[in-house]
Amino acid sequence: MRTPDAAASVFGDAAPEAERYAAILASRGVEWGLIGPREVDRLWHRHVLNSVAAASAIPQGVRLVDVGSGAGLPGIPLALARPDLIVTLLEPLLRRATFLEGVVSELELGDRVRVVRGRAMGPDARDAMAHHETYDAVTSRAVAPLPRLLGWSAPLLARSGVIVALKGASAPSEVADAAAELKRHRLTAEVEPVTVYPGAEPTWRIICRR
Repeated sequence: MRTPDAAASVFGDAAPEAERYAAILASRGVEWGLIGPREVDRLWHRHVLNSVAAASAIPQGVRLVDVGSGAGLPGIPLALARPDLIVTLLEPLLRRATFLEGVVSELELGDRVRVVRGRAMGPDARDAMAHHETYDAVTSRAVAPLPRLLGWSAPLLARSGVIVALKGASAPSEVADAAAELKRHRLTAEVEPVTVYPGAEPTWRIICRR
């Protein structure tokens, strides 16, 4: 799997760590069932580089939580591209959380990236795995349709924070479908196409603020 030239410009000094992360996804990520075998040839462009589309919408030096982190997307690429961020990878499934802990250790990110095995739920949830901390930024990628995603993300959001959800071309229709949820959580939403590097296909992101 060849490392694209764009990796150096997107990740800067962390490009070697990004390359190691991509190699982990292509090997152990496939073995553990977190990445489909057919995704290996497009890991860089479709997954690793694509995840950085959230970066420019996130303020400097904030605490960020990646909801339903899975294989670490977008949280780990964001942590590599933005060393100013303090990142929590929130994942309810033990197998995935164990994978993430291994990745964080191997990439030596433990000083500013932590893995929490838990669920994003409402503030009144009694589930033992419910995660109730709040953050300045909440991110996610391909986790759920926006109406359901807001129910998980909004309770984690600090008063002046931002939710950045990476989506496909359905982003505008998802915002329309989420009108009631946006109103309930007192959020506004905007949709932006983002090109992570020259020549890349646009990635859609939905940005929600109070």
